[in-house]
Amino acid sequence: MGSPCRPPSPMARPKRAHAMVEDQRLVLGARVMRHVFPPPSAVAVLLVVFMACGVPPPSAKPAAPDANDAAFAIDGLHAWYLVGNAATPGNDELDVAVTAPDGTSVVDVWVGDLPPQRLSLKYGHFLGSVSIASLAPGSYDVLLSADGKHTAFAKVRFSRSAPYYVLVSTDWDFSDPSDTALADIDAMHVNHPEVVITHFVGPYTFTDPAVTSARAMAITSWVLEQRDTFHDEVGLHIHPYCNFVTHAGLTCVTDQSTVYPGGDTSGYTIKLGAYGRTNMATLLTHASDLFAMNGLNRPKTFRAGGWTATIDTLGALADTGFIADTSALNWARIEEWKGYELYRWTQENWGPITDTTQPYWPGPGSAVMAGTPPLGLLEVPDNGVMIDYVSLAEMTGLFDSNWAGGALDAPRTLMMGFHPSKYYSADENGRVEGFLTYADQHLAARDLGPVVYVTLSGVTPAFPR
Repeated sequence: MGSPCRPPSPMARPKRAHAMVEDQRLVLGARVMRHVFPPPSAVAVLLVVFMACGVPPPSAKPAAPDANDAAFAIDGLHAWYLVGNAATPGNDELDVAVTAPDGTSVVDVWVGDLPPQRLSLKYGHFLGSVSIASLAPGSYDVLLSADGKHTAFAKVRFSRSAPYYVLVSTDWDFSDPSDTALADIDAMHVNHPEVVITHFVGPYTFTDPAVTSARAMAITSWVLEQRDTFHDEVGLHIHPYCNFVTHAGLTCVTDQSTVYPGGDTSGYTIKLGAYGRTNMATLLTHASDLFAMNGLNRPKTFRAGGWTATIDTLGALADTGFIADTSALNWARIEEWKGYELYRWTQENWGPITDTTQPYWPGPGSAVMAGTPPLGLLEVPDNGVMIDYVSLAEMTGLFDSNWAGGALDAPRTLMMGFHPSKYYSADENGRVEGFLTYADQHLAARDLGPVVYVTLSGVTPAFPR
């Protein structure tokens, strides 16, 4: 290879850094020059030893340039690096490749206040990998200088941020979601490849006499395809329809409707909290059994129909092995229900929940705040409510209210959703598509921000007790 301190001749060196992918794969194990976040490395690759090239180690950080020198080609740097947690790997290595003008002997790099490091000259390019695992969330400058000069030839700024988790969900209020709505979801996966969806599926698909076994099988096959192809999650959603409640061996409650003062003999609009802890556990167990009998996984995440979960509901979820719930409603956003029991009940029972409320571990005494000892169930508030009740401007405003645009010190969540049914309109689908397009503009996977799409069970490890 020759001396690492001697620049190669012009005939020997490649034209630019972006033409050296194969060379870099040999040197950095295919990490440098990828335009995706590198995986965490168990052992740092130290290609940054100062070389005895007649240029001493730098004694002081160079001044930032007025403008980057176009004679140096810089590759491998990102604008965003995630701080990892138990749910999401961190981006803890900063890889850089520099193609320098002929005659350049050494290139040094400064990352924030970390000690300077000298890049290695390999195959005509200066390459290095710098650990940024010790950097706290924030914005940092990378300065690069050549041959010990007091002014850097380039300054590149990046942000190191905790993830901003966006959760997309569907509430299956009815036993038969429409084919049109399911086709719209298929299109979402095509239009937004990074999206994963938590489908809160209703067990009444398997107990409603109006749904044939062939139709139930077709719906199940579609759900399994979403899970197995797109890594979506199959969660559980319960409106206490009488056909499901009696199938579970319980007496159906019909006199605690959130909509109809005289009650609801179908059970659809009945408050789920009316079933208490023991009977709710029976409903949850029966729903899980129905899922398993029909080829679905046993669900581990939940949202109550009409958001009408109480502390007894949460206790029953914990008793039956569920790990997360998202019934805590940003109730002020469903002003369309003013004058109905649904609005009064959610206002009373989810009073503290707002646009920016973040996940917490309820205790035995309250569903709306963290408590000790915790029930063992993470509550991820439905702070983005359902698309039925918000305009696109409101939805993007909710996104912005939970992330102001800079580096996040700790993970944050925004939960939103929609109802796949024959009532799911083209206008509603347009609002969902518009929101996803807005969120896509800040995706970590595209080096545009800290946004990570995640399922409800997938986000749970990011918020340990």
